[in-house]
Amino acid sequence: MRISHRVVFGGLAAVSLGALSGALALGEVFRLQPCYWCNFQRLLYMMLIFFGLGGAVFPGWRRPWALLSGLTALGGVFAAGKQSWMQYAPQDAVECGFGDPTLVERLVDWLSGGWPSMFMVTGLCKDKDWIFLGLSLANWSGVCFFALFCVSLWLLFRRGKG
Repeated sequence: MRISHRVVFGGLAAVSLGALSGALALGEVFRLQPCYWCNFQRLLYMMLIFFGLGGAVFPGWRRPWALLSGLTALGGVFAAGKQSWMQYAPQDAVECGFGDPTLVERLVDWLSGGWPSMFMVTGLCKDKDWIFLGLSLANWSGVCFFALFCVSLWLLFRRGKG
């Protein structure tokens, strides 16, 4: 049985929506305070939802959608990795929001002006407030982004139509 590209892109969108929704729900239940890198990852999950839906609706453009989703997921791996590093080596990391703002910080600040309930920064990047099976939320996000990157690569290099 061959799985269609539409189904895989729909799954990519669904997993991204699940990761975003899960992180938001955990934040509410455990009163977690999102930092700049958390909120940037939220944006990346939203982009992956859009690209996944785009690939499902317009499957003839499979490769561009797969490339966009792959690059976005790779950015998510980097963002989650950066936050994970800050959590595991806080003595070596410069906390977000201190000093000159980075491009990520400026983007998140701009987004929080239009959608504060989604992008308002209230926490510190170095904080590990929630741990499950020894991994922080940033670690789990990195795992999820890596899996989405692998799916995107598979879609990009898969032969055939459908």
